[in-house]
Amino acid sequence: MFDLVQKYKRVIQVFLGLIALTFVGWGVENYTSMRTARDSVATVNGSDISERQFAEELRRQQDQMRRMFGNAVDPSMLDSPESRRAVLDAMISQRVVQTEAGRAHMFMSRDAVIDAITNAPEFQEDGKFSPARYSAYLASRGVSDQQNVAELQTQIPLARFAGAISDTGIAPRSVAARLVALEGQKREVSEVRFPLQQFLPQVKIDEAQVKAHYEANKGDYRTPERVRAEYLVLSAEAMARDEPPTENEIRAAYEGRAAQFRVEEQRRASHILVKTKDEADKLLAELKKNPGRFADLAKKNSQDPGSAEKGGDLGWFGRGMMVKPFEDAVFKLGQNDMQVVESEFGFHVLRVTGIQAGKARPLEEVRKELAEELARAKGQRKFAEAAEAFNNLVYEQADSLKPAAERFKLQPQTTGWIAKSARQELGALDHPKLLAALFSSDAIQNKRNTDAIEVAPNTLVAARVLEHQPAAQRSYDEMKGEIAEMLRQREASALALKEGTAKLEQLRKGGDAGVKWSAPRLVSRREAQGLSANVLRQVIAADATKLPAYVGVPLPDAGYVLVRISKVVEEPVKESDPQVVGRAATLYGNAQYEAFVESLRSRADIEIRSKALEKK
Repeated sequence: MFDLVQKYKRVIQVFLGLIALTFVGWGVENYTSMRTARDSVATVNGSDISERQFAEELRRQQDQMRRMFGNAVDPSMLDSPESRRAVLDAMISQRVVQTEAGRAHMFMSRDAVIDAITNAPEFQEDGKFSPARYSAYLASRGVSDQQNVAELQTQIPLARFAGAISDTGIAPRSVAARLVALEGQKREVSEVRFPLQQFLPQVKIDEAQVKAHYEANKGDYRTPERVRAEYLVLSAEAMARDEPPTENEIRAAYEGRAAQFRVEEQRRASHILVKTKDEADKLLAELKKNPGRFADLAKKNSQDPGSAEKGGDLGWFGRGMMVKPFEDAVFKLGQNDMQVVESEFGFHVLRVTGIQAGKARPLEEVRKELAEELARAKGQRKFAEAAEAFNNLVYEQADSLKPAAERFKLQPQTTGWIAKSARQELGALDHPKLLAALFSSDAIQNKRNTDAIEVAPNTLVAARVLEHQPAAQRSYDEMKGEIAEMLRQREASALALKEGTAKLEQLRKGGDAGVKWSAPRLVSRREAQGLSANVLRQVIAADATKLPAYVGVPLPDAGYVLVRISKVVEEPVKESDPQVVGRAATLYGNAQYEAFVESLRSRADIEIRSKALEKK
């Protein structure tokens, strides 16, 4: 990810738990079937988290875990009830923060995001924006430019918002050490669960209860006003595909940009940063005797916390990326040579660990990216020439999209039933201005085309209504089965809570409560061992001065869990360790942010549909 997001990496990681869950990307693909509340997994402040969004995020998490751990991870753990709920909890947290950021009027326009992308260092070459580098980045993520810009319009403001919360506190040194100790502390736990399903047979819901609920909540059971539509998309991206560059054009572009395709010499180095030359000289003398100890000595002695954890490794870099004395020495030394160098940061014991000579990339290597860049430029030119004519045609012949489709060789597309509300997976139609035009009286009553509306850079969409349905009340007969099941689940949850809290009270008074505990296991903030984030948080926060200690936690839509804490294993920490101080600042900020998110969740209107959350 480029610097704008990298800058906020810590707070982005807090957002969506599990591993380093990045933000959910709302699809901009052609997906036009109607979505209703019954198709969602949860609703947060009126915003649905659809089954498709949840499934895509769950799959993305599973793929990430497989990449990280390979065959070392049990496949069944990737789709357990706990992991599914953890993903959903993370998505809910993002939505409540998104709502709060909206109230604070934190917004980043599409133009501002595009400007940030074109100025990001990662996409610069010879001081200019490199479309080739940006295209390679998009390809590595498997997203389009339009998707990437849409994601960043959400990511960057939310990351800044989170940073404003988490970066406000400074932990005192004693608190810092305690925070890091708590993070490393392990607790031996056993658990017993009271699953909701266990209590369902005890629940009896009669017709009167169902009817009463329906009458009291009729507003929740309405189908919104909706339409079916057809639309045309005129885009530079599609035009680029229609006219690929010729071989002569590709060769001419390659020859004209020879400097652009030259890869400068790269070096890789490791270093140990210390305060005095005497320290550096002693380390160098020791390393000359035993070069294999470099990583170990870097972890123990280096004052650069970022590289110390990696054994001093700084990765690959070219000229102009390091301070001059350090860079000069690195590019002068040979492979595995070592030297002490002084810079403004202190004394570096450095070792060159890799050398890649500069070279020119051959045409065959860059042909694909060059062809894509030339095609994109052609598409943008053709789009600029066609945009005004397209706009005029759909306006002047407003009773049909066919003339515009024929002139610009576009394939009309149709939707399923769609509502006026945003937050739907509608592809090119997912734009508030376009949806407003579709639901205008002119479009519905007169069946006229909408204007051609720019839904993304170099993308125009015109649509027309095919069929319209006004808002309507869903009947009691249609809803009674769903309501009855919801009431059964609610009553069963209450019974699980009642029994679980009664057992907890017995245990805290010294009784055994007649429960059968699971095998004990050690958990910590870093190693949840299958506990959900909420349960783990309460286990870590529990008073463990007197053991065994007991914690009871309601599991929304799942029942209740009792946890016994039988042992505490402390991790020794040095207060003066600079890595401890830095880690504590992160933990302190994260704790502030997590508390803020919890306060938002407590005030939010959250509805979770357990049936939709279950594994299909």
